[in-house]
Amino acid sequence: MAFYRPEPEMQQHLVAVIDRLAADDRPGLHDQIAVTWVRYDATSPANGSGSGAAWADQKLLYPASVVKLLYAVAAEHWLQRDLIPDSEELRRALLDMLADSSNDATGLIVDLLTGTTSGPALRSPAWEQWQQQRRIVNNWFHGFGWPELERINCCQKTWGDGPYGRERMFYGENNSNRNALCTAAVARILEAVMTDGILSPPACQRLRARLARSLSRSARQADPENQVDGFLGEGLPEGSQLWSKAGWMSRARHDAAWWCSDGNPPCLLVVFSEGSERAGDEQLLPLMASQLARFGVD
Repeated sequence: MAFYRPEPEMQQHLVAVIDRLAADDRPGLHDQIAVTWVRYDATSPANGSGSGAAWADQKLLYPASVVKLLYAVAAEHWLQRDLIPDSEELRRALLDMLADSSNDATGLIVDLLTGTTSGPALRSPAWEQWQQQRRIVNNWFHGFGWPELERINCCQKTWGDGPYGRERMFYGENNSNRNALCTAAVARILEAVMTDGILSPPACQRLRARLARSLSRSARQADPENQVDGFLGEGLPEGSQLWSKAGWMSRARHDAAWWCSDGNPPCLLVVFSEGSERAGDEQLLPLMASQLARFGVD
């Protein structure tokens, strides 16, 4: 059961867009992409009030830096419960993790959330305890009872060069324990953040402030890693307001975006694309955002 009302016309439009993008020299796209798309009728919608469409939205994929959205949500909950101490350094790390997608900041957040640290291999029973602690964030999300979150895995740090020592061991053989999310899970979490549906309103407001993106050309030119160019934000109508979290690595290009324009109700779009060709495709996500944003307008 989706957290939105399935809309047949939106579904037809989404499939047609994917078909066109695949036909434009993107063979295999249908198997390389996952999408959750939701539109709302109210300018300040409630949780679960949207209409939507999806493509492979339950498919678990490596989320790259999109997982940082979930770690940020968990950190705000931990703060609410006084499970971790608040500090300027924590606030700095949370901002850098979302606004700049810092892997170093993410490492600190994961350590704080789970009470673990990186390092050389551990012996039993310390190794078993370390693994159990690392699954705390997973256990919290699984406890929501939301079907979209039942199979997700968010227990690993994010890396530039890759994990070493106990971190590499924790990935398992053939990376079987790496982070894994589906677009439905990310969409439901992002919707909850944007509608005060998961934490206190002040906590959600702090998260939204860190997710806000400028679509100004001058601001984007000043920040080559702006999480707009090459992602969904690039395809949005001029003057749109955008909140998003992108993920990109050698075999993935993802984005999760919430936007509104011209005073209209907001839209939510999460797109995961996998494979080296899609990772290098800087036009796919902007084109998808542009063509979906025009639904009901053209």
